[in-house]
Amino acid sequence: MRVILMTGKGGVGKTSVAAATGLRCAELGYKTLVLSTDPAHSLADSFDMELGHDAKPVRPNLWGAELDALQELEGNWGAVKRYITQVLQARGLEGIQAEELAILPGMDEIFGLVRMKRHYDEGEYDVLIIDSAPTGTALRLLSLPEVGGWYMRRFYKPFQNISVALRPLVEPIFKPIAGFSLPDKEVMDAPYEFYEQIEALEKVLTDNTQTSVRLVTNPEKMVIKESLRAHAYLSLYNVATDLVIANRIIPQEVEDPFFQRWKENQEQYRQEIHENFLPLPVKEVPLYSEEMCGLAALERLKETLYAGEDPTQVYHEETTIKVVQDNNQYSLELFLPNIPKSQVQLSKSGDELNITIGNHRRNLVLPQALAALQPAGAKMEDDYLKIRFA
Repeated sequence: MRVILMTGKGGVGKTSVAAATGLRCAELGYKTLVLSTDPAHSLADSFDMELGHDAKPVRPNLWGAELDALQELEGNWGAVKRYITQVLQARGLEGIQAEELAILPGMDEIFGLVRMKRHYDEGEYDVLIIDSAPTGTALRLLSLPEVGGWYMRRFYKPFQNISVALRPLVEPIFKPIAGFSLPDKEVMDAPYEFYEQIEALEKVLTDNTQTSVRLVTNPEKMVIKESLRAHAYLSLYNVATDLVIANRIIPQEVEDPFFQRWKENQEQYRQEIHENFLPLPVKEVPLYSEEMCGLAALERLKETLYAGEDPTQVYHEETTIKVVQDNNQYSLELFLPNIPKSQVQLSKSGDELNITIGNHRRNLVLPQALAALQPAGAKMEDDYLKIRFA
């Protein structure tokens, strides 16, 4: 299955681009699902039709769906939700309050990953296009497999084993005092089963022959800066970007004096987009005179974007992480475009290399050849952070 994730700063037009990409894939005969994982869905508005949690036909070979986190929660997390509700009610909370608090923060992002994994396993579609949340939330989603793995390996799995072993001994004493039971095996197994699914999905997300991110941006200073940061953070999580789409460019034929300053600024920012994202290819989309709402408008956008091309192709093969051996010395090279070395913090703990850029941190499990070695220096060269080990 080909997986394409559309992301960008809120309001740049990624939903329209995702929908138009789906139209082109379906036109080429690929069975295509466009899935919105953005909590503030607008995919149905883009197609100008009702969509729900389950995939609904849009046209031949094309389906659309908007993730319902509550429905996904009930189907996958029901046992845990009921247990947390029981605990909260025993502590004096009323039913509706307990049920609301039983839904943990960030669950919508986790269910977005679980839904992706399910579609991947079922193999019902040839192409899965994810209309993701704005950049910050999307990056948090992509970091979940690694963050979840860190907690599962160090804390949850040992606690799970102890809990299962002690429950028969402690339960008769615990329940009369606390007013609720200790978690049973079904409740304890659910989080780890989630982690196993997400861990398996990580292999798909980091395979740049199957999965690509496409960054949608506008020719505006703040939007470009966020897109550049997103490109670097995606690389940090070993997720490849293959295309940049510069949207809403004022056409040359617009000569109204009101837009003159906008056009001059956009000309400068267009050049910056091409230069700063090099060698990524950049597609430009004009600011249309009508809303990108409904299939007729999306058809026009589809032709502008792809004009006979196959959107499932990998437009650029990006190598985000590589290990290089030279004269019995090793170096780990991380692709971090437009990130100065001064913004990178490194530390090593056991077999993990801790990399921090801004408010993003990755605990990278090192290959066996590097795990026993210590970092001996680092430099930034050609957008790669090159870390020597000795």
